[in-house]
Amino acid sequence: MDLKAQIQLLIDNAPQDGVTPQLVTAIAPVLSAIARKLRHSQYYILQNMEQSWVLTTYRDRANPQLEKRMIYAFPRIQDVPLGSSAGLDPQLIAAPIPVTHILFQLVAMEPVDSIVFFETPGITTDSIEVRRAQVQHLIHQQLQQNRVKKQIPPDLA
Repeated sequence: MDLKAQIQLLIDNAPQDGVTPQLVTAIAPVLSAIARKLRHSQYYILQNMEQSWVLTTYRDRANPQLEKRMIYAFPRIQDVPLGSSAGLDPQLIAAPIPVTHILFQLVAMEPVDSIVFFETPGITTDSIEVRRAQVQHLIHQQLQQNRVKKQIPPDLA
């Protein structure tokens, strides 16, 4: 599915509250710009049976107080690590999710610091980290440019 179709699906599936479809339309250029920097139109995300995404916490060995909470996005189902404890858990599945939908969800996922997109199938060293704070910043800039900020509740982005 191309990026335009993904964005349209986000708009169509947004709550018809008079605000959310307008918000998605306003931030679509940001989501599309980030998505164009990634190689795949969809990625596989590990999630539990309630469809909550699996969060991985990374702690810095040199400074254990520093930690990052990340979600991993894999280019193919074969790339989801089956050897990890997560891969052996029958309560977890790898679901294909359009890239713009992943980016849209990232903005609202408070405990998540970033999503790591693995770009080359079969290789875990080729990845792009997209930080939630950076996406939020770009969306904030976009909303200011579009002057729709007054119509959108400030806690949405």
